[in-house]
Amino acid sequence: MHIMITGGTGLIGRALCQRLLADGHQVSVWSRRADQVGTLCGTQVRGVSSLAQLDGEHLDAVVNLAGAPIADRPWTARRKAELWSSRVTLTEQLVAWMGERAQKPEVLISGSAVGWYGDGGDQPLTEDSPAHPEYTHMLCDAWESAARRASAYGVRVCLLRTGLVLAADGGFLKRLLLPFKLGLGGALGSGRQYIPWVHRADLIELIIWLLSNPECRGVFNGSAPHPVTNREFARSLGRALKRPAFMPLPAPVLKLGLGEMSRLLLTGQNALPKRAQEQGFDFRYQHLDEALTDILHSS
Repeated sequence: MHIMITGGTGLIGRALCQRLLADGHQVSVWSRRADQVGTLCGTQVRGVSSLAQLDGEHLDAVVNLAGAPIADRPWTARRKAELWSSRVTLTEQLVAWMGERAQKPEVLISGSAVGWYGDGGDQPLTEDSPAHPEYTHMLCDAWESAARRASAYGVRVCLLRTGLVLAADGGFLKRLLLPFKLGLGGALGSGRQYIPWVHRADLIELIIWLLSNPECRGVFNGSAPHPVTNREFARSLGRALKRPAFMPLPAPVLKLGLGEMSRLLLTGQNALPKRAQEQGFDFRYQHLDEALTDILHSS
């Protein structure tokens, strides 16, 4: 297949490009850093700076992973505008372009996040669960709504609500490694909030599975079957690194330093991948300890 990816130079996108190339697919990446795509994603991956460069070419699928990192800096008005533009506005542009094409891709896999649910407390959350209205829900809901419009053009649409993606070479886990290795790790706030995590390798396989199964459409939670609390996550990471993990970071400190963005760390979602499992997808890394052991041993 010829597959076009947005966000292809990111934590998920780079690994997805390598997996697709290994399977013999043709991969194009739409990126502001088109000249760096070959270096970051693989020399066989084509970088395009404009969607117009793909006009007239046959395109089988689109995987939309673009989005500025949501936890990199506090949510000022300017940052919120960047988060909206990189997710909602970009997806609107992408879908409009797909609609104008004479030949439409068969499927759009579009990223979202478990943040769609807002603060879920300890209630198990499946794809049918309602949301708690707050900023992350508003952002993710608009993002998903923009992607759904592709169905009007006959495109099969899958919305992937991703949890915390675990990999050694980037993302949240990489930021935690140094303090935990120094014995300074611990729970954040109460430690009771749930973390819906997923091994990057499983997330890549889930995307491949959604691409390959034409009966799959709609929302899928992209997180492992056994989410853990923040305190349990800290203990598991401490065990994997053979370090203590008893240095908590109080909620008031996080709120003072991060403002509204602290809710990302102080709230959570007990999200379960009900639809993927019911339709036959098998997670290789179902428990956090085995996922961390694999990631840290192979890094």
